[in-house]
Amino acid sequence: MRVFPLVTALAVTVALYLVIMEREALLSFAGVMAEEAEEVEAAPEPAPVRVRAERSVAEPMASPIVLRGRTEARRQVEVRAQTNGLVISDPLRRGASVSAGDPLCEIAPGERKAALDEARARLTEAEINYRAASGLSESGFATEVRLANARAALQSAQAGVDRAIEEMARLVMHAPFDGMLETDTAEVGSLLQPGGLCATLIQLDPITLVGFATEAQVDLLELDAPAGARLASGREVLGTVSFIARSADPNTRTFRVDVSIPNPDGRIRDGQSADILIQAQEQTAHLLPSSALTLNDAGELGLRLVDDEGLVSFAPARIVRDTADGMWLGGLPDEINAITLGQEFTREGARVHVTWADEAAE
Repeated sequence: MRVFPLVTALAVTVALYLVIMEREALLSFAGVMAEEAEEVEAAPEPAPVRVRAERSVAEPMASPIVLRGRTEARRQVEVRAQTNGLVISDPLRRGASVSAGDPLCEIAPGERKAALDEARARLTEAEINYRAASGLSESGFATEVRLANARAALQSAQAGVDRAIEEMARLVMHAPFDGMLETDTAEVGSLLQPGGLCATLIQLDPITLVGFATEAQVDLLELDAPAGARLASGREVLGTVSFIARSADPNTRTFRVDVSIPNPDGRIRDGQSADILIQAQEQTAHLLPSSALTLNDAGELGLRLVDDEGLVSFAPARIVRDTADGMWLGGLPDEINAITLGQEFTREGARVHVTWADEAAE
């Protein structure tokens, strides 16, 4: 049995029935559908989102670098004996200020004075013998060998005197630079051996602040850049960058940075904790409200920008500095139109109705 001819005949029968018997109902139904189609076609497009935007021009700014560090004496040395003997000088107490060249410890000369006198006597004898040999040699009564021996004896005697004088000079230990005593000098009557400690001397003016910069921070620092610090005691000091390491610490991958601070009164001590603030190289950035920041679909932090025709785009941004007046943002074009209100209700490629901040203020 063939099915398709029967289905076709049935469909034709139903169509004839509707056209002839239900004509009015069919026309009414067709009219309703046409009206609905016209309403859909005539429906207005949704109104664009209203946003507020701000025109911004990048401005130069100095972004400070903050480092955690400590104070460190500019110079520190342990003054030690180079010879042995009993100390005969009265001790200087810790905290005393000394100048370069001031005596710190003195050792009893003992037999050294006699050794010096003997060396000088031998030198006098050698000089007389040399003059005699020289005169005889000029007259032809002495050989060159005798003259050479006399000259060698003279030089040996002179070396003996020099050694004795050097040994006498080692009896007194002097301050190598201006500074303050961190320990008492050796007590009178104590026995010092070569290498024995006389005193520890430190120099606190100027004092050094030591901090450690990361790999990202060190490229922004320069020698002689202005710097300041707040000590743990609350005292604030000012200075300049005096050293930036060229080699990183192998354990922390940070770079040592030294800041030189005047300390004429010596009130800043060695080893105090400090928060160091260093003025970095100048860079350009935009000052905008922090609320203008948003994320795109990829999770990048940035701004939604709008052009003069209301077309929205996205630009990644980098936070340079957060202040009470707003956020300094870098990594952007020099001139931008940033959406500061309503950016969360639009997306890239959409068109918006823009109200400019400067026009709204008027």
